[in-house]
Amino acid sequence: MLQLSNISKHYGDVQLLKNVSFILNPGDRMGLIGPNGCGKTTLLRMITGEETPDTGSANTSPPDVRLGHLEQGLVYGAEDTLADILQEAKTELEQVEAQIADLAAAMVTTEGAEQARIMDTYDQALTHLEVLVHQQIPEHEIEAILKGLALDHLPLDTPLSHLSGGQKTRLGLARLLLQDPQILLLDEPTNHLDIGALEWLEGWLQSYQGAALIVSHDRMFLDRTVNVILELDPRTQQVTSYPGTYSDYIETKQRESEKQLTAYKDQQEYFARLEQGVRRLAGYASSIEHGTIDFSVRKIAKGIARRATVQQRRLERELETEALEKPKLSWQMKLEFVDTPPSGQEVIILNNLSVGYNGVPLASNINEILSQGERVALIGPNGAGKTTLLRVITGQLDPLDGEARLGANVQLGYYAQEQENLAPNSTPFETIRSIANMSDTDVRSFLHYFLFSGDDVFIPIRSLSYGERARLVLARLVASGCNCLLLDEPINHLDIPSRAQFEQAMTAYEGTVLAVVHDRYFIQNFATRVWAVDGGTLRSYVDLEDYQRLTKL
Repeated sequence: MLQLSNISKHYGDVQLLKNVSFILNPGDRMGLIGPNGCGKTTLLRMITGEETPDTGSANTSPPDVRLGHLEQGLVYGAEDTLADILQEAKTELEQVEAQIADLAAAMVTTEGAEQARIMDTYDQALTHLEVLVHQQIPEHEIEAILKGLALDHLPLDTPLSHLSGGQKTRLGLARLLLQDPQILLLDEPTNHLDIGALEWLEGWLQSYQGAALIVSHDRMFLDRTVNVILELDPRTQQVTSYPGTYSDYIETKQRESEKQLTAYKDQQEYFARLEQGVRRLAGYASSIEHGTIDFSVRKIAKGIARRATVQQRRLERELETEALEKPKLSWQMKLEFVDTPPSGQEVIILNNLSVGYNGVPLASNINEILSQGERVALIGPNGAGKTTLLRVITGQLDPLDGEARLGANVQLGYYAQEQENLAPNSTPFETIRSIANMSDTDVRSFLHYFLFSGDDVFIPIRSLSYGERARLVLARLVASGCNCLLLDEPINHLDIPSRAQFEQAMTAYEGTVLAVVHDRYFIQNFATRVWAVDGGTLRSYVDLEDYQRLTKL
């Protein structure tokens, strides 16, 4: 069991979390949602002990429960290989066994206080060894995990620097699952995962016996894996629990919003009636007072005026203390593509194209035309060549064979999967100022639409979160005025409202889009066609259902 009690956290003058409390029981699957930067990752790091709350606590019962934490980015050394990551538990086991042997030998040659100290260390090492032995997973289960995550074909000496973003995410998942944790803490586990790996992970989580706390913006994934939604609201810095799936949460929130809107409208009508009554009384008193010189009648008018004043003060008091706030949409990015220059009818032409590295093709015999105004989802297993294809289209890589050419008047905008085309020492302000003919004031106003406000526009890019960087790349695409977007996993780090806003923007966009994306909900709402890179070539499908039906025959 995991229990969080009244956790609060400040960074300088900014309060990120306030009295956050909830309990994760065995078998629970909780989805933690909220906008980018509201504190979800910080909360996970407090649970693991990597960060310390200002007040409150995060405790497990029993205290030695095995926590498994999947962070957003896989951290590894420059020379690390697949084996270095997957065999961490085995390597640690061997190190502890060697330590125990050294301590046993040292106890024979020492005595007194030194021997007692060594015996204490020996007992601690034995306890640690018991934990590691318990975590060892049978070989067939290891093979099943690697196969389910499509890592079984990779040689163990493969350098991690050679892996795609999706392969790195799956490797981090594999390492986590091989630790056999009792509580899973998953921070954006679906990022870069292809549809096959997503479905495998959903099945694995459904059979998992422990508890899981999952930070995710993938709506369909949440629908299929969690039974409780925890909403972290940046306005209150607190967590509210909603039983059920993400769809259940949306229905509940919609009912709440409708109820709040009804209450707000009723109160506004009530205030309007009070104000109308005050004006009527005041007007009546004024007409009487100015219409006669009779002292007794004017006295009556003054009494009526006093009643109007009392009611006016009552109205002002209620407006100040009891007025309901008008319900409004929160933490939502504004994204509008305007004045998109026109292109020719044929935007991208792929003719007998073959793409790959070092003369080894990943996909061959590609013959497709992307037409003006199409919104095509590019899907397929991780490592099949999707990113490689985009890089060939942009001219960053040469094709192995054939050609990829652009049509007339095509202006490309490219969103890189790992955001590597952002200068880490630059700032959001400098990034937009360098490409857009805007004044300093206009740049700041423009960035405000992408949730960069105040001095946030001057924060170095290296210090931004993944979600903030994603918003900045999208802002740059908007400012560049391109009419064909090549997007490599554009929504991975966007929160749910921003994903919905991005869907709407893509629908309204007058240009052409080719997007590598694995969010099935997004594909259903966005794509006019699906391209799938699989089996060494590229095939076109009407939609996602068409692809799934034909590939499962």
